[in-house]
Amino acid sequence: MLEDMGKAAKAASYRLAQLSAREKNAALEMIADNLEAQAATILAANEQDLAEARENGLSEAMLDRLQLNPARLSGIASDVRQVCRLADPVGQMIDGGMLDSGLRIERRRVPLGVVGVIYEARPNVTVDVASLCLKTGNAVILRGGKETWRTNAATVRVIQSALEACGLPAGAVQAIESPDRALVNEMLRMDQYIDMLIPRGGAGLHKLCREQSTIPVITGGIGVCHIFVDESADIAPALNVIVNAKTQRPSTCNTVETLLVHTAIADRFLPELSNVMAQRGVTLHADAAALVALSSGPATVVPVKAEEYDNEFLSLDLNVKLVSGLDDAIDHIRAHGTQHSDAILTRTLRNADRFVNEVDSSAVYVNASTRFTDGGQFGLGAEVAVSTQKLHARGPMGLEALTTYKWIGYGDDTIRA
Repeated sequence: MLEDMGKAAKAASYRLAQLSAREKNAALEMIADNLEAQAATILAANEQDLAEARENGLSEAMLDRLQLNPARLSGIASDVRQVCRLADPVGQMIDGGMLDSGLRIERRRVPLGVVGVIYEARPNVTVDVASLCLKTGNAVILRGGKETWRTNAATVRVIQSALEACGLPAGAVQAIESPDRALVNEMLRMDQYIDMLIPRGGAGLHKLCREQSTIPVITGGIGVCHIFVDESADIAPALNVIVNAKTQRPSTCNTVETLLVHTAIADRFLPELSNVMAQRGVTLHADAAALVALSSGPATVVPVKAEEYDNEFLSLDLNVKLVSGLDDAIDHIRAHGTQHSDAILTRTLRNADRFVNEVDSSAVYVNASTRFTDGGQFGLGAEVAVSTQKLHARGPMGLEALTTYKWIGYGDDTIRA
């Protein structure tokens, strides 16, 4: 089965690579229209997935990721239309010039070819990835989690019908519908057909892909994100940022998981933190130094366990640790961070500059929420993933991250001396 999918995807990639931006945008517009016109079919499939997930005892965080509703589906269709409005990077000349040999050389963006994506309970990823791949002339093979197989299958059928209506091969976007885990291992070895593999899920999935794949892998998306409140921070604005970073949508990878507070501001800051977190139902996991001050406040407070500093809670839980200063905060982030998104709240330029320069994460913020690490928020349109590694792509991966380049030399019967 996968062999046939690989062959179809490879064949489709050759066709897609030759399309103009206008032709690709027409297909994307058709996909967006079909998603809205056939919303009832997709939502019915999603409801079946949700019912089964509840029976299987999935956490509220996972259920939130899994759930579609009319508003979310409409937003997904809008994201597809946003991709239409983005500049097509394919064919763009990156750089070049005339060499002493008389050869004119240039470096030009081209599609990767076939992209494989393995993801868990995130049905929006199906459309996000498909739209970005199509815009960049790539075919894609999708393998969603068993929790979303009905939703993904229904969504891909809608996408394929739109492609065929535009005279394009259905093999450009395919989904592995079977929940059989053995198919994941088989997919990891499809280097004959798949040019790049992107896992989107937990640490176990990323580890499996790194260790077993014969295809180049882009890893990331695991967010143990930090915010450091230094001694110069203004308390009210700082709390506003922290509330947003923790509660705006707790199940996402760019949600803050550990709050580092300078000891010099702790006596004034921690009581206020307890008040605002109590209002929003956040449980605070406090270190010994913070526990006393927080225990007298209204928020639910428990002693932090050492392993929780490495947790991606994806829920209304927040670690709170007191630190002696910027060095202490940076050391903690280096020890426990995942190089995803980290922020400093400060009114001191020197501290801001040091934090930016010394925290080695794919996104670093000064006086802003970590929730901004997102392709749409960064002006990239939808995103295919957030990469926390350093080769090929880093941070939210938009259109350019789904291209590579080729060298082209133009001569006049030019030979090498």
